[in-house]
Amino acid sequence: QVQFVESGGGLVQAGGSLRLSCAAYGTIISNYAMAWYRQAPGKERELVGQITRDGSTYYEDFVKGRFSTSRDSVKNTMSLQMNDLKPEDTAVYYCHFRWATVEWGNGTLVTVSS
Repeated sequence: QVQFVESGGGLVQAGGSLRLSCAAYGTIISNYAMAWYRQAPGKERELVGQITRDGSTYYEDFVKGRFSTSRDSVKNTMSLQMNDLKPEDTAVYYCHFRWATVEWGNGTLVTVSS
């Protein structure tokens, strides 16, 4: 059974940084395109960025230049470095396959205060 466990969220002031981690179980993430998503209160889940099998990355415009994702194939984990955080980045963040669907993890809550 595939399971993703996100961690690293918390409360941070605007302009601050956080690093999220995602541990994967039951799958080898380097074999797949992986992505970070987020869901803000009252809004639908949205794509934040992705990393492909060959390590190429893509980010949505609203985080481009501030967020970056990486993957550790040995540990079977991925990370999301978030810099210059804004209040509108407040959301629950999830890691998941980019093009396949399994049960979503619990996510990790990021709260950015102004």
